[in-house]
Amino acid sequence: MSDTHIQWMAAAIFSIALVHTFAVKQFEKLSHRFPRHAGLFHLLGEVEVVFGFWAIVLIVGLALGTGGADALAYAESRNYTEPLFVFVVMVIAASRPVLLTVMNLSNGLAQRLPASTPVATAWLGLAAVPLLGSLITEPAAMTIAALMLAPQVFRPLVPERAKYFALGVLFVNVSIGGTLTAYAAPPVLMVAATWQWDSAFMLANFGWKAAIAVCINATAATFVLRDSLNSAPSGVSTAVAPVPWSVVAVHLGFLAGVVLLAHHPVAFLALFLMFLSFTQAYGRHQSPLILKEALLVGFFLAGLVVLGGMQQWWLQPIVSSLAPLQLFFGALGLTAITDNAALTYLGSLIVGMSDESKYMLVAGAVAGGGLTVIANAPNPAGVALLKRGFADETISAGGLLMGALAPTCVAAAAFLLL
Repeated sequence: MSDTHIQWMAAAIFSIALVHTFAVKQFEKLSHRFPRHAGLFHLLGEVEVVFGFWAIVLIVGLALGTGGADALAYAESRNYTEPLFVFVVMVIAASRPVLLTVMNLSNGLAQRLPASTPVATAWLGLAAVPLLGSLITEPAAMTIAALMLAPQVFRPLVPERAKYFALGVLFVNVSIGGTLTAYAAPPVLMVAATWQWDSAFMLANFGWKAAIAVCINATAATFVLRDSLNSAPSGVSTAVAPVPWSVVAVHLGFLAGVVLLAHHPVAFLALFLMFLSFTQAYGRHQSPLILKEALLVGFFLAGLVVLGGMQQWWLQPIVSSLAPLQLFFGALGLTAITDNAALTYLGSLIVGMSDESKYMLVAGAVAGGGLTVIANAPNPAGVALLKRGFADETISAGGLLMGALAPTCVAAAAFLLL
């Protein structure tokens, strides 16, 4: 099989995977219609399975077309640091000591805000935690925010349209909320070293604009949800079985260590094994770890790494041919069908790109990070943790797209006009 045929095959499989993400609800409906094969349809209806499944199809296709050795060589040549990091940081960030600590701080701050406590808590989950992602990384922020908001916002009694709007706000805010530093947002990280963007540069050129957009989006979402929030049960209970501060300190230490070693998988996996041992030793202070959810998210992102690695042949010419303003809107649209970090990485390979074009590329990529599940690496984590609150326990790609349009426009306006 020629290189051209391989490229077209990879593009076709990638396209099918994209269509599959928009059709997951249909597979769930088929599982009810054909109970004999409900297991298969339910598996194909899990959005976290989609890209991992089609990545396996791609590797099998490569093996048939070029030989098993070449197919394995391609699979092993990909960088899986990000999927591994997201898996590890999800598990640690969702641990009971970390989550209860954040909830305690959130509840204390909410009582001092000029709004009812449920509304103020939801606002903090949609605004403060995404901005905190600039310190603890976006995947950790997504995990904490999702678990904070699930009991209040993402529950069956809340109208579906309101939940999809809140989900869109959460995804957009996490995507832009990590731009206050140079290491927390994957699309920024891909270009920071090459373009010599440090955290001071990010804060001056992106961060303050992102913070304004985050606050506007969170305020709009809490206003829409206000009636549902005031009738919601409280979030994570902090009154039952408090966790000793010594245990909290160890968990926060593990989280900080993993964040600091985010680009060194051998090191942060070693820390993760130590973390698992600690949770076993002090099991009375733990809740069940979200290993299954985190593994599925890692599988999704690894599949995206495999499939996305063969799309450069058509993506890079598009990115390199656009003027600055065109590049902004092009990145905004393209990030909906490919991971925004992959998009900015392709931009970093272009020689002689102007400073304006660099800004527009990254701004468009992060602004569009909430449009789809694959637009930003933390999004699958949010889907895995929140889908049970939606109809059929699945999140519609179309519903997410519609819910994210307004907050995406707010983010885009902030980066273009401020």
